[in-house]
Amino acid sequence: MSFRSKIPKVFIFINLFFLLFAPFLAFAGPPFLTDDPEPVEYKHQELYLFSTFDKTNNSRIVQGPAVEYNIGAAPNLQLHMDAPFTYFSPKGSSSCHGFGDVELGMKYRFINETVYIPQIGIFPMFELATGDSDRGLGNGKTWYKLPLWLQKSWGPWTTYGGGGYALNNAVGMRNHGFAGWLLQYTFNKHLTLGGEIFSQQADIQNGEGFSLLNFGGYYNFTSKFSLLFSAGHTFTGERHAIGYLGLYWTW
Repeated sequence: MSFRSKIPKVFIFINLFFLLFAPFLAFAGPPFLTDDPEPVEYKHQELYLFSTFDKTNNSRIVQGPAVEYNIGAAPNLQLHMDAPFTYFSPKGSSSCHGFGDVELGMKYRFINETVYIPQIGIFPMFELATGDSDRGLGNGKTWYKLPLWLQKSWGPWTTYGGGGYALNNAVGMRNHGFAGWLLQYTFNKHLTLGGEIFSQQADIQNGEGFSLLNFGGYYNFTSKFSLLFSAGHTFTGERHAIGYLGLYWTW
């Protein structure tokens, strides 16, 4: 995805609104772009089988089938891996498909949630250049994301968000900031719905940033098996229409 050099003022305003008024008004991360600080419980594991869609004015990118695996390696520590099969279709040119870049990461929560204090954690990740960049299936060089996330809950309401910075010195790419915030509501043991605002600076040379609205949630068939879904569109900056559909297991 590509972004503006500055996060739009409307995004900052809405973030402040959520922070100030959400108390009056837990699955996190997938199916949303905004992540959370809560790691997988110690000695527990989770698996996502999913597909994502991203359409811009110049291309269409589909990841799927893709696999995400997380494990609680220690108290407050999660290890993460994401491996996608990628389909890339540039405007006016032939499409191609193949194995994409593999994502590895480590989520660490260093502050636990209390009545008045949100939980806070970091989730550094690096994207291995395993995809063929000459065919549009990868970045061409390993790059890094360094985010900070926080989360707070009040009854059935949960809000989380934060942001960070990406370091990418591959040819044609650039370092960029990103931020997001989400608010979701748990209706019952089966259904949770939410919406997010996500914004990012330009990630390519001479590119444009964007901000988008994204809505979705998950449906729990059982306590260990769920369906995840979301769809969204930009409201400023470079055009993106995105979607996520996946299955989730935990044990």
